Amino acid sequence: MKTVISIYAWTVGMVTMGILLITCILLSYILPPRTLDRYLKAGCRFVLRVLFVRVRVEGAETVDRQGIHLFMANHASLFDVLVLAGYIPEFVRAVEADSHFSWPVYGWAIRRLGNIPIKRKDVHSSVRSIRRAEDWIKDGKSLVILPEGSRTLDGKLRPFKKLPFFLAKQSGVDIIPIGLSGLFSLKSKRSWVIRPTPVTVKFGPSISRETIQSLSEEDLRDKVREEIEKLIERK
Repeated sequence: MKTVISIYAWTVGMVTMGILLITCILLSYILPPRTLDRYLKAGCRFVLRVLFVRVRVEGAETVDRQGIHLFMANHASLFDVLVLAGYIPEFVRAVEADSHFSWPVYGWAIRRLGNIPIKRKDVHSSVRSIRRAEDWIKDGKSLVILPEGSRTLDGKLRPFKKLPFFLAKQSGVDIIPIGLSGLFSLKSKRSWVIRPTPVTVKFGPSISRETIQSLSEEDLRDKVREEIEKLIERK
Protein backbone atom coordinates (compact mmCIF):
# COMPACT_ATOMS: atom_id res chain seq x y z
CA MET A 1 0.00 0.00 0.00
CA LYS A 2 2.81 2.42 0.83
CA THR A 3 4.17 1.90 -2.70
CA VAL A 4 0.83 2.88 -4.26
CA ILE A 5 0.54 5.93 -1.99
CA SER A 6 4.10 7.00 -2.79
CA ILE A 7 3.59 6.64 -6.55
CA TYR A 8 0.41 8.73 -6.26
CA ALA A 9 2.21 11.34 -4.15
CA TRP A 10 5.20 11.65 -6.48
CA THR A 11 3.03 11.78 -9.61
CA VAL A 12 0.38 14.19 -8.38
CA GLY A 13 2.88 16.20 -6.35
CA MET A 14 5.26 16.70 -9.29
CA VAL A 15 2.45 17.69 -11.66
CA THR A 16 0.84 20.08 -9.17
CA MET A 17 4.19 21.55 -8.15
CA GLY A 18 5.18 21.98 -11.78
CA ILE A 19 1.99 23.91 -12.53
CA LEU A 20 2.55 26.09 -9.46
CA LEU A 21 6.16 26.86 -10.40
CA ILE A 22 5.41 27.67 -14.03
CA THR A 23 2.53 29.89 -12.92
CA CYS A 24 4.82 31.72 -10.48
CA ILE A 25 7.47 32.23 -13.17
CA LEU A 26 4.91 33.77 -15.52
CA LEU A 27 3.27 35.90 -12.83
CA SER A 28 6.67 37.18 -11.69
CA TYR A 29 6.82 39.24 -14.90
CA ILE A 30 3.44 40.83 -14.14
CA LEU A 31 2.92 41.10 -10.39
CA PRO A 32 4.95 42.85 -7.68
CA PRO A 33 6.84 40.33 -5.51
CA ARG A 34 4.68 40.85 -2.41
CA THR A 35 1.47 40.36 -4.39
CA LEU A 36 2.87 37.24 -6.06
CA ASP A 37 3.85 35.92 -2.64
CA ARG A 38 0.20 35.58 -1.63
CA TYR A 39 -0.43 33.27 -4.59
CA LEU A 40 2.76 31.36 -3.84
CA LYS A 41 1.68 30.71 -0.25
CA ALA A 42 -1.77 29.55 -1.35
CA GLY A 43 -0.23 27.31 -4.00
CA CYS A 44 2.19 25.66 -1.55
CA ARG A 45 -0.67 24.93 0.84
CA PHE A 46 -2.73 23.47 -2.01
CA VAL A 47 0.09 21.11 -3.03
CA LEU A 48 0.29 19.82 0.55
CA ARG A 49 -3.49 19.31 0.66
CA VAL A 50 -3.56 17.22 -2.53
CA LEU A 51 -0.88 15.05 -0.91
CA PHE A 52 -3.16 14.63 2.15
CA VAL A 53 -0.66 16.38 4.41
CA ARG A 54 -2.45 18.14 7.26
CA VAL A 55 -0.48 21.06 8.70
CA ARG A 56 -1.03 22.47 12.18
CA VAL A 57 0.49 25.86 12.92
CA GLU A 58 1.25 27.15 16.41
CA GLY A 59 2.59 30.53 17.44
CA ALA A 60 2.19 32.30 14.09
CA GLU A 61 -0.06 34.88 15.74
CA THR A 62 2.91 36.11 17.78
CA VAL A 63 4.92 37.04 14.68
CA ASP A 64 4.92 40.79 14.04
CA ARG A 65 3.94 40.85 10.37
CA GLN A 66 5.09 44.45 10.01
CA GLY A 67 8.59 43.58 11.23
CA ILE A 68 11.68 42.23 9.49
CA HIS A 69 12.94 38.89 10.74
CA LEU A 70 15.49 36.17 10.20
CA PHE A 71 13.61 32.87 10.45
CA MET A 72 15.59 29.75 11.33
CA ALA A 73 14.22 26.19 11.22
CA ASN A 74 15.36 22.59 11.33
CA HIS A 75 15.88 20.86 7.99
CA ALA A 76 13.96 17.59 8.11
CA SER A 77 12.71 16.86 4.61
CA LEU A 78 12.36 17.74 0.96
CA PHE A 79 8.96 19.15 1.92
CA ASP A 80 10.37 21.78 4.30
CA VAL A 81 10.38 24.28 1.43
CA LEU A 82 6.64 23.87 0.78
CA VAL A 83 5.77 24.14 4.46
CA LEU A 84 7.93 27.18 5.16
CA ALA A 85 6.92 29.00 1.97
CA GLY A 86 3.27 28.26 2.67
CA TYR A 87 3.04 29.01 6.38
CA ILE A 88 5.54 31.71 7.37
CA PRO A 89 3.05 34.58 7.82
CA GLU A 90 4.97 37.31 6.00
CA PHE A 91 6.84 38.01 2.77
CA VAL A 92 10.03 35.98 2.98
CA ARG A 93 12.70 34.49 0.74
CA ALA A 94 15.38 31.89 1.44
CA VAL A 95 19.06 31.07 1.25
CA GLU A 96 19.21 27.81 -0.69
CA ALA A 97 21.84 25.34 -1.96
CA ASP A 98 23.24 26.54 -5.28
CA SER A 99 22.69 23.11 -6.88
CA HIS A 100 18.93 23.66 -6.65
CA PHE A 101 19.18 26.60 -9.04
CA SER A 102 20.22 24.28 -11.89
CA TRP A 103 17.12 22.08 -11.54
CA PRO A 104 14.65 22.41 -14.43
CA VAL A 105 11.60 24.57 -13.61
CA TYR A 106 12.27 24.64 -9.85
CA GLY A 107 15.62 26.37 -10.33
CA TRP A 108 14.13 28.89 -12.74
CA ALA A 109 11.32 29.62 -10.31
CA ILE A 110 13.45 30.21 -7.21
CA ARG A 111 15.77 32.44 -9.20
CA ARG A 112 12.81 34.54 -10.38
CA LEU A 113 11.40 34.64 -6.85
CA GLY A 114 14.67 35.99 -5.46
CA ASN A 115 16.09 33.15 -3.39
CA ILE A 116 19.82 33.38 -2.73
CA PRO A 117 22.14 30.52 -3.83
CA ILE A 118 24.91 29.36 -1.52
CA LYS A 119 27.78 26.94 -2.19
CA ARG A 120 28.05 25.16 1.12
CA LYS A 121 31.52 23.70 0.44
CA ASP A 122 33.05 26.93 -0.87
CA VAL A 123 33.82 29.28 2.03
CA HIS A 124 34.49 32.40 -0.06
CA SER A 125 31.36 31.89 -2.16
CA SER A 126 29.32 31.22 0.99
CA VAL A 127 30.46 34.51 2.51
CA ARG A 128 29.41 36.35 -0.66
CA SER A 129 25.98 34.72 -0.42
CA ILE A 130 25.66 35.74 3.22
CA ARG A 131 26.54 39.32 2.24
CA ARG A 132 23.75 39.22 -0.35
CA ALA A 133 21.40 37.91 2.34
CA GLU A 134 22.46 40.77 4.61
CA ASP A 135 21.66 43.28 1.85
CA TRP A 136 18.24 41.66 1.39
CA ILE A 137 17.42 42.10 5.07
CA LYS A 138 18.75 45.66 5.18
CA ASP A 139 16.47 46.38 2.21
CA GLY A 140 13.54 45.67 4.55
CA LYS A 141 12.71 42.05 3.66
CA SER A 142 12.64 38.95 5.86
CA LEU A 143 14.69 35.85 5.16
CA VAL A 144 14.60 32.17 6.11
CA ILE A 145 17.72 30.04 6.52
CA LEU A 146 18.19 26.45 7.66
CA PRO A 147 21.33 26.48 9.82
CA GLU A 148 21.96 22.73 9.57
CA GLY A 149 22.81 23.29 5.91
CA SER A 150 21.46 19.92 4.77
CA ARG A 151 18.68 17.52 5.66
CA THR A 152 18.91 15.29 8.71
CA LEU A 153 19.63 11.62 8.06
CA ASP A 154 18.10 10.26 11.27
CA GLY A 155 15.46 12.79 12.32
CA LYS A 156 17.76 14.45 14.85
CA LEU A 157 19.20 17.95 14.58
CA ARG A 158 22.53 18.10 12.78
CA PRO A 159 25.29 20.48 13.92
CA PHE A 160 24.55 24.10 12.99
CA LYS A 161 26.77 26.02 10.57
CA LYS A 162 28.43 29.20 11.78
CA LEU A 163 27.69 31.59 8.89
CA PRO A 164 23.94 31.99 9.61
CA PHE A 165 24.86 33.48 12.98
CA PHE A 166 27.40 35.82 11.44
CA LEU A 167 24.48 36.97 9.27
CA ALA A 168 22.25 37.33 12.34
CA LYS A 169 24.72 39.59 14.10
CA GLN A 170 25.38 41.70 11.00
CA SER A 171 21.75 42.14 9.94
CA GLY A 172 20.44 43.63 13.19
CA VAL A 173 17.01 41.96 13.17
CA ASP A 174 15.29 39.51 15.50
CA ILE A 175 15.56 35.76 14.96
CA ILE A 176 12.35 33.72 15.01
CA PRO A 177 13.03 30.01 15.61
CA ILE A 178 10.74 27.46 13.94
CA GLY A 179 10.34 23.81 14.84
CA LEU A 180 9.13 21.48 12.08
CA SER A 181 7.69 18.16 13.23
CA GLY A 182 6.39 15.20 11.20
CA LEU A 183 8.29 16.05 8.04
CA PHE A 184 10.99 13.42 8.53
CA SER A 185 8.26 10.78 8.76
CA LEU A 186 6.59 12.26 5.69
CA LYS A 187 9.71 11.90 3.52
CA SER A 188 13.20 11.15 4.81
CA LYS A 189 16.33 11.86 2.79
CA ARG A 190 17.32 8.20 2.50
CA SER A 191 13.96 6.93 1.23
CA TRP A 192 11.79 7.58 -1.82
CA VAL A 193 8.68 6.62 0.16
CA ILE A 194 6.19 9.38 0.98
CA ARG A 195 3.92 8.73 3.95
CA PRO A 196 1.16 11.35 4.32
CA THR A 197 1.33 12.31 7.98
CA PRO A 198 0.31 15.31 10.11
CA VAL A 199 2.90 18.09 10.21
CA THR A 200 3.32 20.72 12.89
CA VAL A 201 4.94 24.13 12.44
CA LYS A 202 5.77 25.88 15.72
CA PHE A 203 6.96 29.47 15.86
CA GLY A 204 8.93 30.20 19.01
CA PRO A 205 9.40 33.50 20.82
CA SER A 206 11.65 35.88 18.90
CA ILE A 207 15.26 36.30 19.97
CA SER A 208 15.76 40.05 20.14
CA ARG A 209 18.52 41.91 18.33
CA GLU A 210 19.78 43.05 21.73
CA THR A 211 20.22 39.45 22.84
CA ILE A 212 21.82 38.58 19.51
CA GLN A 213 24.39 41.36 19.85
CA SER A 214 25.17 40.40 23.45
CA LEU A 215 26.17 36.84 22.50
CA SER A 216 29.15 35.50 20.60
CA GLU A 217 28.39 33.72 17.31
CA GLU A 218 29.03 30.37 19.02
CA ASP A 219 26.77 31.14 21.98
CA LEU A 220 24.05 32.45 19.66
CA ARG A 221 24.30 29.29 17.58
CA ASP A 222 23.86 27.17 20.71
CA LYS A 223 20.91 29.25 21.91
CA VAL A 224 19.04 29.06 18.60
CA ARG A 225 19.67 25.33 18.37
CA GLU A 226 18.29 24.89 21.89
CA GLU A 227 15.18 26.95 21.05
CA ILE A 228 14.48 25.00 17.85
CA GLU A 229 15.03 21.70 19.67
CA LYS A 230 12.35 22.70 22.20
CA LEU A 231 9.86 23.38 19.42
CA ILE A 232 10.25 19.98 17.73
CA GLU A 233 7.73 17.36 18.81
CA ARG A 234 9.24 13.94 19.49
CA LYS A 235 6.80 11.09 18.84
